[in-house]
Amino acid sequence: MTEPSPSAEIHRAPWPSAGLVLLAPGGVSPGDGARLAGLLGLRPLAGAADPQADPQAAMAQLAAEPQGWLMPLGLDPGAVLAQPGCWSEALGAWRQPALLQLPAAEAESGLARAYTALLVAAGVPLVGLVQLGGPWQPERRRVDGLPWLGWLPAETPLAGSLEEETAEALRLHLLARWQLSSARAAEPAHPTP
Repeated sequence: MTEPSPSAEIHRAPWPSAGLVLLAPGGVSPGDGARLAGLLGLRPLAGAADPQADPQAAMAQLAAEPQGWLMPLGLDPGAVLAQPGCWSEALGAWRQPALLQLPAAEAESGLARAYTALLVAAGVPLVGLVQLGGPWQPERRRVDGLPWLGWLPAETPLAGSLEEETAEALRLHLLARWQLSSARAAEPAHPTP
């Protein structure tokens, strides 16, 4: 049997922007960030978790990173920082695409709407929301009117192929929304006549 030629290899589409910041109410654990990065095929970066750090300087460092990363933010995106402002404002100012992760228990609460509104008001290109754990109820999530991408089981892995299907569906939804979000961010604010 011969090896496939390089031209016959399957290549995934490049990511629409350099990377994504993963957000959650109260902050994201490094383990959750690494797990999601692995499932999506992104390179995990060390998460920002220092409330004394300057988010503008951190954003400048992220801009220099090679494409294809995911950084979990270990702080609440709306928490007041030592520097004036909060992370959601810095993410919006830099037009940094972000994902919002919520535990299943919070998907039913007002937190999903409140954090989505916070990010939209700050001008953050919100790629979408990911539910962590619990049963996934796509019909109920569609009724929310929020940009849900899908779900991931909590700590217990699903049976092999089901976990792969879940991860692939999430990756495909994420890529489609990320491309749309990046295209919208590139559009001029005021169309020319």
